Amino acid sequence: MAEVKAAEVSAILKQQLTGFDSSVSLDEVGSVLQVGDGIARVYGLSNVQYGELVTFDSGLEGIVLNLEEDNVGVVLLGPSKGIKEGDTVKRTQRIASINVGEGVVGRVVNTLGVPIDGKGPIEGETIEMPLERKAPGVIYRQPVNEPLQTGIKSIDAMIPVGRGQRELVIGDRQTGKTTVCIDTILNQKEFYDAGEPVYCIYVAIGQKASTVAGIANTLQEKGAMAYTTIVAANASDPAPMQVYAPFAGAAIGEYFRDTGRPALIIYDDLSKQAVAYREVSLLLRRPPGREAYPGDVFYLHSRLLERAAKVITDDNIAKQMNDLPEGLKPKVKGGGSLTALPIIETQAGDVSAYIPTNVISITDGQIFLESDLFNSGVRPAINVGISVSRVGGSAQIKSMKKVAGTLKLDQAQFRELEAFAKFGSDLDAATMNVIEKGKRNVEIL
Repeated sequence: MAEVKAAEVSAILKQQLTGFDSSVSLDEVGSVLQVGDGIARVYGLSNVQYGELVTFDSGLEGIVLNLEEDNVGVVLLGPSKGIKEGDTVKRTQRIASINVGEGVVGRVVNTLGVPIDGKGPIEGETIEMPLERKAPGVIYRQPVNEPLQTGIKSIDAMIPVGRGQRELVIGDRQTGKTTVCIDTILNQKEFYDAGEPVYCIYVAIGQKASTVAGIANTLQEKGAMAYTTIVAANASDPAPMQVYAPFAGAAIGEYFRDTGRPALIIYDDLSKQAVAYREVSLLLRRPPGREAYPGDVFYLHSRLLERAAKVITDDNIAKQMNDLPEGLKPKVKGGGSLTALPIIETQAGDVSAYIPTNVISITDGQIFLESDLFNSGVRPAINVGISVSRVGGSAQIKSMKKVAGTLKLDQAQFRELEAFAKFGSDLDAATMNVIEKGKRNVEIL
């Protein structure tokens, strides 16, 4: 039997100990119980918080949405292939966020802020902005008093929109809702050329990739991408990506708003977001409510749209705003604004359905587009009688107010009398005057 030399043993032990890492890492991990349809059930994450980001073995991330007695429901931010039962899931101890900086302007990104336009990573300094964030409190806001010029005569005259307002664009499919919003973005070029850009964010939810590419090309050709960011969650993306795309857009908008600049965000459209949220909620086995939407679908839209605001001009008060991300605090300035133009698609002009009534009650007015008007060649096909702007009037330019003061009333009367005029030929002079004037106004607008 070979002799054991004590010196050799001690040398080997010393050698082993020199490479020993004494630092302790503590990860809270769980394991996947089941996965499918963009949802994973995870066992073992007993201290995880609602809305927290978790990571899987494959590198895929998910957001915790359901906290149950023995497991948690996680929505996956990407395709579920590569995740199987028994995989390890780690806590990150941070809520879902997106990296935002000046470099996002002119780019097309997905819900996670990752560029999908093939132009490489986002350049320059970025700040981590949370997807979910409390809206500014009452003391950090001020009344809407500055106009947001859409460049569309009928809107600027009759349904004026102010900076910091939320104005709903609602109508059936193929009535020109997206066109109104894209035109508004294109018409902001005048301010960009004057050195006072209104930063625009276009959020495409559940749309065909070809449609989004077409919009990006239009904006590029007209030189509007110089001040615009597109956030796209296409129809082929998982439902959770479509649910969180508007929140990613809002986070980008808040970056500009909180640094004292005007921003405009378009959500196209929130009906598809509600459908995606319904899908996620039903898969998480949450109880369905009216039209099978979950009970908190109103809160989904209200917490999103409340983030559009006109921030107080006082820098010192603005710096104390609630829920400011750490990286943003040194850059905060007052006087910024985030204007929201959410789009809702109706079925056969039914404004009293569940989602339309919800969003109408949250927003500060609505622009109602009608298919009958659209088909009769009136573009934009705005129904003046139903459309209102609840706060934009105080933001209208004095000269515009003077010229367009009675225009809305005149047009509403004209639409009503025009319907009667179809039945009878012998109309009195006053009625004929209203109809003639109305027809001329329609041509002008």
